[in-house]
Amino acid sequence: MIKNLLKELGRELSGELHTDELIKALYATDASVYRKTPRAVAFPKNVEDIKELVRFANTNGVGLIPRTAGTSLAGQCVGDGIVVDVSKHFTQIVHLDLEKKQVRVQPGVVRDGLNQYLEPHGLFFGPNTSTSNRCMIGGMVGNNSSGTTSIQYGVTRDNVVSLQAVLSDGSMAEFSSMDLNEFHEKLELDTLEGELYKGIYKELSDRSTQEQIIADFPKPSIHRRNTGYAVDELLKNTIFGESEEPFNFCKLLSGSEGTLAFTTEITLQLEELPPKLAAMVVTHYQTLEDCLMDVAPVMRHNLHTCEMMDKVILDCTKNNREQLKNRFFVSGDPAALLMLEIKADTKDDLAEQLKALQSTIQKSARSYASPVLEGSEINKALELRKAGLGLLGNMVGDRKAVACIEDTAVALEDLSDFIGEFTQIMKDYGQDAVYYAHAGAGELHLRPILDLKKSGDVGLFRKITTDVARLTKKYKGSFSGEHGDGIVRAEFIPLMIGEDNYELLRRIKTYFDPNNIFNPGKIVDAYPMDESLRYEIDREEPEIETLLDFSDSEGILRAAEKCNGSGDCRKSEHMKGGMCPSYHATRNEKDTTRGRANALREFLTTSDKTNKFDQKELKEVFDLCLSCKACSSECPSNVDIAALKAEFLYQYQETNGYPLRAKLFAHNTQLNRLGSKVSGLTNALYGSSLLSGLLKKSAGVAKERRLPKVSSFNFNKYLQNIKNQFKTNRDKVVLYIDEFTRYLDTDLGKDAIEVLTRLGYDVQLFYAESGRTYISKGFLKQAKKLTLENMSSLKTFADAGIPVLGLEPSAILTFRDELKRFSSDTETTKAIASHVFLFEEFLSKEIEKGAIGKENFTKEQHTVKIHCHCHQKALSNQKVTFDILNLIENYKVSIIPSGCCGMAGSFGYEKEHYQVSMQVGELKLFPAIRKSNDDVIIAANGTSCRHQIHDGTGRKAKHPVSILKEALI
Repeated sequence: MIKNLLKELGRELSGELHTDELIKALYATDASVYRKTPRAVAFPKNVEDIKELVRFANTNGVGLIPRTAGTSLAGQCVGDGIVVDVSKHFTQIVHLDLEKKQVRVQPGVVRDGLNQYLEPHGLFFGPNTSTSNRCMIGGMVGNNSSGTTSIQYGVTRDNVVSLQAVLSDGSMAEFSSMDLNEFHEKLELDTLEGELYKGIYKELSDRSTQEQIIADFPKPSIHRRNTGYAVDELLKNTIFGESEEPFNFCKLLSGSEGTLAFTTEITLQLEELPPKLAAMVVTHYQTLEDCLMDVAPVMRHNLHTCEMMDKVILDCTKNNREQLKNRFFVSGDPAALLMLEIKADTKDDLAEQLKALQSTIQKSARSYASPVLEGSEINKALELRKAGLGLLGNMVGDRKAVACIEDTAVALEDLSDFIGEFTQIMKDYGQDAVYYAHAGAGELHLRPILDLKKSGDVGLFRKITTDVARLTKKYKGSFSGEHGDGIVRAEFIPLMIGEDNYELLRRIKTYFDPNNIFNPGKIVDAYPMDESLRYEIDREEPEIETLLDFSDSEGILRAAEKCNGSGDCRKSEHMKGGMCPSYHATRNEKDTTRGRANALREFLTTSDKTNKFDQKELKEVFDLCLSCKACSSECPSNVDIAALKAEFLYQYQETNGYPLRAKLFAHNTQLNRLGSKVSGLTNALYGSSLLSGLLKKSAGVAKERRLPKVSSFNFNKYLQNIKNQFKTNRDKVVLYIDEFTRYLDTDLGKDAIEVLTRLGYDVQLFYAESGRTYISKGFLKQAKKLTLENMSSLKTFADAGIPVLGLEPSAILTFRDELKRFSSDTETTKAIASHVFLFEEFLSKEIEKGAIGKENFTKEQHTVKIHCHCHQKALSNQKVTFDILNLIENYKVSIIPSGCCGMAGSFGYEKEHYQVSMQVGELKLFPAIRKSNDDVIIAANGTSCRHQIHDGTGRKAKHPVSILKEALI
């Protein structure tokens, strides 16, 4: 019955309604420990769609679970009703009022995206969560988010001016500030909105109710308090208190987790941009106790940030390529550290504040190191801190740092004592814990380390949460500071605020939502906190054999389970980094790293098939993955979707067969080898619009693509000729002639030989197929055979200490990355990995040593813009390419912040992927190149990238090696 009703609902909506198993599985989890499969997932396009959903929910007794980025840690975004995702269509910045310094937005506007829009106007929205590059304003209002800046700019509730919302009867209401007369006018309304004002007036006018709220709610000095509905905030106005502040229902709706109304527009109060000058002192401590003792004295200064990280999280950063470089300021092995940021408009003021802060730190004498960071160093440190919660997913195995007590907030004067008692609770349970805090606000992200697949630890999950709730109550703290009650803490609200106050919250919920359609099971009448967990308790772990070695994660299932839902992969193309290009193009959850990992976990766990990979849903989620590897470095949990996709393709095709086109692309090197023997004929065929059109049509290649020309060349002979002309007086290097250079980019190979030889290096050539085409299409047996064959030669070079230099990043970096998944000989794979280099990596090091100077190159003036290959960004860095081109004295070099080009080997050639491929290119790369003058040199070291640039812009890009060769004198 409900299925037919949902189909009918889908026809009524302007947006989309999904009831398929894949989408429901993707939306069954958020960043919490919970899993509830919804009946459907809706993507409303307009307010009328939301009203229709409300009508349907009332008629059929179905809950509506609002969702934006889905990064909630307490289970707010999961439920068994209809998940309503507004992140796709409710993304407009409606109006900016510069005079009032206010902005009106829809709930799907991303916080950092909003601030990018506001920056030219000298304004910004203050609350700053660790998820700010993908979290959305609607979610921030729902959770009453805070973040690192709350000690200066308050919490979200403090900055909400008005809310437009759909009420539970489908009517619209605008909630904003009002004086006594306006309030009483609302009492006269014969509508649901009027009933809300009558209800709250009836409840809060009672003096005894006010007294019980004041007596039992958290201390007012704790500004991060989000336990239940904020009825204590509603007492601070001219209606119910002695304050001159106007009444505003937004105080209550902020932090209500979508349980009272469905927000459609939000007006925010903005701040002027903070002072541009800043310094950060990072104090290091031998003990956690010393760290916490320093919080109160340093908070006497005008800090903009006061954040704490402990050893557990700091150790997690060592295993993340992206964050490893942000550890530069960490001295020794601290048990904890504090990040203390000050800001000023003048250098003198900054120096004065810094001196005073350092004096306080010196007087306390508790820290053993206190480096001062400036400029971009501060941003790197804050990036490390922001990645903290996500980095906890790096913990290998089933024991994880669990979010349950991670949102406690106490008054600063109680902080040290509270931690002391908390630590004793952990000791009593034989528990290690993670300490991670907005220390300046008294907010503690404390996490026990538990295995929620085991009933014993699930029992501890409840016991620890209960004991810490009681401890928090003892200090009159808030059990939910900024992450919300959700499922994990809502059960404890009666304990935290008393039964009478809890019954008040229930009555308020009934005024707003008598049929309980808005996010049921949250805040009041809560779901049990130890049920509906992500994993089946005491299950027999599925044994899943793979060809690739995932032992670094204890198997492929745990590799997928490393995703904790933090949603870093949902950041847009306007944010730093390249993850995740297909999501940037489609804005679909299934095209994120999180979506793919969740789907793989779901079906590997629940499938009853012999081959658990044999799922059409998995084929769908991996289809648009470009295997760019950005997730392997940018995902805090290092979820490597490229490796997971390769294994999936292999397993799926083993059962369902290998398609013809996949065979053509996988065996492309063999075809190129044959074609190069008659290159003239082959290229004539490829160049003929008629014949190449037929070839592309039969192979499923996009008709818009040019087929790359093949060639044959004797590199050995060429090398000998070059050696005869130039004296080699430097060390021996091995130039790797990969399959792309050998048959498609022979000129590039010639340029590399010439550059190395003319610079004095003794060049030896190494011919081998990297296996990249096999890996990308899931032909893992063939790839493994090639890789193991290559290991013998590569080991010889490594043993001799000879560097192996590669031109095509996707080929040479195979020996640094995939090699370790094909071979169990860890010692050899590590030795090989440390001796293979991108051409640019090697030359950059030589430049750094002073072995190569600008005197080798022209003094002509040129402008160069660089686009680097995705695998280089993920496994190396872009700076090495910048460094070698910037060596040329009069070359003005810059890096295009481009993300993925969109070609990704064969991906962009496949007709069904062509459109997405070009969409990805159009996000940043193509526009940047089109804006460049015709005389600007475009550098791109990926062969696919160069073809994509030509197809997308008509410009010819050059490999950095070719640019160096042309600049040699």
